[in-house]
Amino acid sequence: MQNKGIVRIFAILFGLVCIYQLSYTYITYSVESEAEAYAVQQIPESVENYSKLRETAEKEYLDSIGKDPIFAGITYNDAKTKELQKGLDLKGGINVILQISVKDVLKGLANDSKDPAFNQALQATDEVQKNSQNTYIDDFFTEFEKIPDAKLASPDIFANKNLSDDITYNMSNDEVKPVLRRKIDESIESAFEVLRKRIDKFGVTQPNIQRLGESGRILVELPGAKDVDRIKKLLQSTAQLEFWDVYKMEEVFPFLFAANNYLKEQADNVKNEVAEEQQDAEVVADSAEVDSTTVDSTKTDEDQAIEDLLADAEDSTDVEAQVNPLFDLIAGQGGQGGPVVVTVAIKDTAQFGSYLRDPKVRALLPADQKYLRFAWGMQAKGSEFVDLYALKGNRDNQPELSGGVITDARQDFNQIGKVSVSMQMDGKGAKKWEEMTGRAFKQGSQIAIVLDNIVYSAPGVTTGAISGGRSEITGNFTVEEGKDLANVLRAGKLPASADIIQSEVVGPSLGQEAIDSGIMSFAIALGLILIWMVFYYGKAGAFADVALVVNILFIFGMLAGLPGAVLTLPGIAGIVLTIGMSVDANVLIFERIREELARGKSQADSIKDGFSNALSSILDANITTGLTGLILLAFGTGPIKGFATTLLIGILTSLFTAIFITRLFIDGYGKNGKELAFSTGVTKNLFKNVNINFLGKRKIAYVFSGILIVIGLGSLFTQGLDQGVDFVGGRTYTVRFDKDVVPTAVEKDLVAAFGSAEAKTLGANNQLKITTKYKIEESGEQIDAEIANMLFTALQPHLPGDLSYEEFAIGEDDKTVGIMSSMKVGPTIADDIKKAAFWSVLGSLIVVFLYILFRFRRWQFSLGAVTAVFHDVLVVLGIFSLTYKFMPFNMEIDQAFIAAILTVIGYSLNDTVVVFDRIREFFKEHSSWPLADQVNGALNSTLSRTLNTSLTTLLVLIAIFIFAVPLRGFMFSLIIGVVVGTYSSLFIATPIMTDTVSKIGLKEKKKADA
Repeated sequence: MQNKGIVRIFAILFGLVCIYQLSYTYITYSVESEAEAYAVQQIPESVENYSKLRETAEKEYLDSIGKDPIFAGITYNDAKTKELQKGLDLKGGINVILQISVKDVLKGLANDSKDPAFNQALQATDEVQKNSQNTYIDDFFTEFEKIPDAKLASPDIFANKNLSDDITYNMSNDEVKPVLRRKIDESIESAFEVLRKRIDKFGVTQPNIQRLGESGRILVELPGAKDVDRIKKLLQSTAQLEFWDVYKMEEVFPFLFAANNYLKEQADNVKNEVAEEQQDAEVVADSAEVDSTTVDSTKTDEDQAIEDLLADAEDSTDVEAQVNPLFDLIAGQGGQGGPVVVTVAIKDTAQFGSYLRDPKVRALLPADQKYLRFAWGMQAKGSEFVDLYALKGNRDNQPELSGGVITDARQDFNQIGKVSVSMQMDGKGAKKWEEMTGRAFKQGSQIAIVLDNIVYSAPGVTTGAISGGRSEITGNFTVEEGKDLANVLRAGKLPASADIIQSEVVGPSLGQEAIDSGIMSFAIALGLILIWMVFYYGKAGAFADVALVVNILFIFGMLAGLPGAVLTLPGIAGIVLTIGMSVDANVLIFERIREELARGKSQADSIKDGFSNALSSILDANITTGLTGLILLAFGTGPIKGFATTLLIGILTSLFTAIFITRLFIDGYGKNGKELAFSTGVTKNLFKNVNINFLGKRKIAYVFSGILIVIGLGSLFTQGLDQGVDFVGGRTYTVRFDKDVVPTAVEKDLVAAFGSAEAKTLGANNQLKITTKYKIEESGEQIDAEIANMLFTALQPHLPGDLSYEEFAIGEDDKTVGIMSSMKVGPTIADDIKKAAFWSVLGSLIVVFLYILFRFRRWQFSLGAVTAVFHDVLVVLGIFSLTYKFMPFNMEIDQAFIAAILTVIGYSLNDTVVVFDRIREFFKEHSSWPLADQVNGALNSTLSRTLNTSLTTLLVLIAIFIFAVPLRGFMFSLIIGVVVGTYSSLFIATPIMTDTVSKIGLKEKKKADA
């Protein structure tokens, strides 16, 4: 090897850089361990809420020493920003994708136009979007064009005064479209900046926020964040701050009285109709009973109709119970002269609101109150009730004063010590605020401060008009909630609503367990590989082990220093898999050296030629795997992107260490004439004189594979696959119980609550994966809270009696019972994920086909390789379809499974390319041999390498399968893939390539003879 000195210097310097990068992680780990020990010492477990108190104590400790130098001038705060980032599955936290409503942006640009064509197009676009892969704006343009003579540049739509500088009345639709696209992009960018400012003030270390293409979607990752509800509220709040005059309780109560009487009258009418139907049904039933003495006992259609009618009559009990439909839902009445109209239980707000929205009920409003708007107040923490307010609306439904005038906001305390948020307005806002407060003082009324349609407070004005533009929001919120509210107001409002269409929440306890299982699987896999290499290759294997350890240092060092790189549990799996694959390069080299030694060459020449001859196979194998990794990196998200990142880094570092570092040790050992056998006494003559007729067995392999694929396809078409929420949408929760539970019993209770739900054992028998599609098309903080509460209620028979909802929800450290993680995927993004998965698999096949065609110059090689890959993918899918119903671990088809399929493709191609490379070599060296002998000879010569690599990789995968419980389905697919990939390289790819080559050769021979 030339330039050994340069390689040695580079390896040492690169190793030092990696150690330096990892030192930050070591510093943070050490300091945080000290902080944890301090918190444990200060707060014993006997203290109530000790977990949260310890968390606070840890934070205070870290804040106090954050700027103190620890080592070489490095502070904890410095180290924290440069440490190896851990993903959600290892650290806990929340990962969401927000969809900025392009519809809201369009309505805002059109000044909430009432134009029929505009609103018709919006309505049609909403329907189309349910099954569309296009962006909202593209579908809107398509639907708008369908309306005859509709003009985007109409004065009633976009040719308004706000857009007068960009859109004029005489512009065509095609001229308006790029303007709207630009305006929408500006609005989404504005939303991105608003969210970024909010997150920056939240206090989470290493947050990640990024736009996802042109879809209007924004990805937010907050590792380590625990207060899930608080974060969701922070992200989804549009910060639409409004100030409204309100009606007093006594001004609105006459309407409620009239509404109740109307609803009562309607209920009485329904009750009378049901009673009449019941009476008629009983008469018919009596008649049927008399007739039954003379007719057959078989139930007739008429009998069934009678039973249905009686059942309807029995269901009427709910109607009869409604004495006062509206008033029966009222839990309390507001005070005389106050802004609170009534108080209602939270569980009854949906029903109460539906009554008030009824057009016939609203028709009972007096003429001077026809624009009245009802709004719920802020829910006090722990309370089961909420207040109702009546706002003085107007024709345009626009407030006199909005949050756009706020220039500053901060958390404060009012005169009686309650948490408040003080705000400062600009000059225009101050003038309007003085006018509104002066009017309220004269009338003795209140002004409601409304944020995102929730009344936070409705203070009265007791000292006259307020000048200077200062105002205050008070309510039943904590200091943290007050800080968040001030943060939201300072950052500004979102230009449109932001809905969470995908979310993943991982509790800190589950994250720590993932770290433990990842380290365990990593240590065992590494130990097995190190032992195997020494057992098989002796001292040379020990040198390969040293190179392997250096390789691991390089991988973690690069991850720590690479901006945006995150270590995830699938990422650890990628590193462990890379260890198995990096051994392959050393196996290839050592097998080549052994061949050269067997030919009688000197040790120096054998080492030189062995490395040289193996290089082509090593590069081809790693490039094909790297190509699939790049595709995975492009299409994957979250943990899967972490898997792809570590896989690609591992390929690069393993190439360097196998080719250069191992060579340095081997050359250094042999320079003084020391002999290196590259084998042990047990393995010296293993596979030495093997002569298997692989091609002779190809027909048996074709039949066997054909039967396997047909059975698999039959299962795929009949019972399909167990598709996860990634592909079909839904909510899934990982819930841990204090004792073993029976999934079917739990599922029965869940179905009763949600209508449709699944419960499957995940890992231990006291942990379930619960999935439901209940209200999946609806989003928002209230919907998420409603479903979590329903889940808690449904699981009551299986949970400890003293467990509270707060303890059940995500957020606690050292958690042993409750929700450990949750995930939500909306139906729209589920379609996008499925589409991306399809293109990633198809794209990898096309890219690899072209690469092999380029490298081997014969399409027959590409055909054989791609056929083998198709074979492997179909076999894996078939086995999953056949076994998912009874396997004791999760076998859902999700993004992780797609990563596994792509890895199987990469591994299969890796194996196939090595075999093809040796066949190509035999074509040149043994050109006089018959084709079958050339191919069989090449396969037999690579058999030691093929089995060695497969065995080491399987050892790694089995170690992960046993200890990394959340990855068992993922690992199972890889284990199948390795076994099937090894088989297909020998018995599918090579025979198909050989058959096509021989047929082409036969045709050419016939042409020549003719």
